[in-house]
Amino acid sequence: MATKTTDGKAAAKKPAAAKAAGSKPNALQQPLQPSKELAAVVGSASLSRGEVVSKMWEYIKKNNLQNPANKREILADAKLKPIFGKDKVTMFEMNKHLAQHLKK
Repeated sequence: MATKTTDGKAAAKKPAAAKAAGSKPNALQQPLQPSKELAAVVGSASLSRGEVVSKMWEYIKKNNLQNPANKREILADAKLKPIFGKDKVTMFEMNKHLAQHLKK
């Protein structure tokens, strides 16, 4: 029998809570090993894709590498150039370049 809320409607089940304990991590949570070029920026420990992106943004902001005229562009310094392969990329392109420097 379904439980009812105070307004008389059936309460919806929460599927996320049932899955939490023994579930396998999704693609963003899976630990990945950065290449030596990427490790120079984010460290050499295994990190999830989300952690890598967060650390990249920390580095970009700390070193003032966003183009002031277009905040969507990231200007590559000496550490980022080997990762991106060019002088500037958009924030959307960054993930494509990061994927090439992460492996299981």
